[in-house]
Amino acid sequence: PLSRRFYDRPSIEVARALLGRVLVHVTRSGRLAGRIVEVEAYDGPHDPASHAFRGRTARNASMFGPPGHAYVYFTYGMHFCLNLVTGPGTRPSAVLLRALEPIEGLGAMRRRRGALPAHALARGPGNLARAFGITRAADGFDLVTGALWVSRAAPRREGRRIVSGPRVGIRVARTRRWRLALDRHPSVSGPRVGIRGGARQKAVDRSGSPA
Repeated sequence: PLSRRFYDRPSIEVARALLGRVLVHVTRSGRLAGRIVEVEAYDGPHDPASHAFRGRTARNASMFGPPGHAYVYFTYGMHFCLNLVTGPGTRPSAVLLRALEPIEGLGAMRRRRGALPAHALARGPGNLARAFGITRAADGFDLVTGALWVSRAAPRREGRRIVSGPRVGIRVARTRRWRLALDRHPSVSGPRVGIRGGARQKAVDRSGSPA
């Protein structure tokens, strides 16, 4: 796993550095892995689109701890969304993982998501969490010592440039281009406003996803 120090930086820096790296989740049914191809950064008390903007609650408490932990929330009564808590220090900021390219454990992902093409299994934050078996039980998981982590192996982007665009499903701070993705990657979710990639997809959390 990556060290705690990796996460102990502003969320936009961590978001960019995550692209091309591999998320790993060790479950009872085996190990799942996928390359991170789309993310969104949220900057806590300095970002009105952040769940932490108005202070600590039972829902967002994991964001107020040290960096390098998971923040998982439930939305629309059906979707879980996985965020990685960042710094600096205990500043409550985080990066939402929006899409992965599956590379290991595709059989288990299809049992959760159905008989879909590999590139579509973890496209969109709700689908990502479902494919990887992420529920609210993972909220607060230590990304440095636990069963869920990002590999410290060097990122692989296959020559794709990093592109940016507005975050999805928010009504405030829309001028911040803090949604980052690998250009034209088939696993990138929609809508394609300022980011070229996968097909148009309904936003997961119109109330201000996520962090």
